[in-house]
Amino acid sequence: MPAGSEAGRGAVELPRTWRPLGPRIVATVLSIGMLVILATAWISLGAETRAKFTPFQIGTIVFFVIAGGVVLHALTRSRVTATRDGLTVVNGYRSRSFDWAEVVSVNLPPGAPWVTLDLSDGRTVSAMGIQGSDGERSRQAVRDLRRLADELTR
Repeated sequence: MPAGSEAGRGAVELPRTWRPLGPRIVATVLSIGMLVILATAWISLGAETRAKFTPFQIGTIVFFVIAGGVVLHALTRSRVTATRDGLTVVNGYRSRSFDWAEVVSVNLPPGAPWVTLDLSDGRTVSAMGIQGSDGERSRQAVRDLRRLADELTR
């Protein structure tokens, strides 16, 4: 069934931003869990053992905690934003903007991790802001994006 032929679906209000739900939940749970585990381990070591840590060792632990936070933040900031002017895709710390005329098709094949955009110049761009693991939510986002691409490239 074509995306625009669904009964009861109104126009998509712009601007519209899609963010992945699953990775945000996982990142939140993982962050809280790791902080609890690290704090519990540090406290359970005892004052005498904690005193034996050098500033370099403590700095190394802090560095890896911050590096993990940076990676999780990159995953959770992924998004796809549609406006009248075009589409902005943020994957991690990289942002790309496309005019609607550049977007040829929006694809999310069964089993694919995220949406791919086929562009008019032959390139394919991943859009991690719409994750296949989000189920019906991601399929609805693909239908909305296809409808917007059809309407705004006329």
